Amino acid sequence: MVWGMFSWHDLGPLIRVEQRLNSTTYLSIIADQVHPIMLTVYPNGDGFFQQDNAPCHGARIVQEWFQEHEGDFTFLRWPPQSPDLNPIEHLWDKVKRAIRQLVPQPSNLTELDSAIHQAWCQIPRITFQHLMESMPRIVAVLKAKGGPTKY
Repeated sequence: MVWGMFSWHDLGPLIRVEQRLNSTTYLSIIADQVHPIMLTVYPNGDGFFQQDNAPCHGARIVQEWFQEHEGDFTFLRWPPQSPDLNPIEHLWDKVKRAIRQLVPQPSNLTELDSAIHQAWCQIPRITFQHLMESMPRIVAVLKAKGGPTKY
């Protein structure tokens, strides 16, 4: 599994997760990778962090960590039973499409890891900036608590 993040400014790091992503592993990613990036890119605490409703995201230790760091950035709470509108899914789709076009296809995990990183780094800035511009639809979903919206 590969975990990644992005903002208006740039693509974040890709982190290879060797085991199943559980709350402890996710918390280490948030604390060791996300938090320093958010403090650097958004030093005034005006950044937003979005995640979906994966079980490890809702774990008590993860939620407590976000509460402890609530002044560092805004954490977007995701309503249950809502559609998956996380904009990063569009980036993962671009990565998958780029890898499917490779000839020859990656034949082992090392080659696949390299191909994923190369495809990630080739995503144009305008692509993730357009995704950030689509955030009003996500705000609408949050306001509707996962219910219907005009989007």
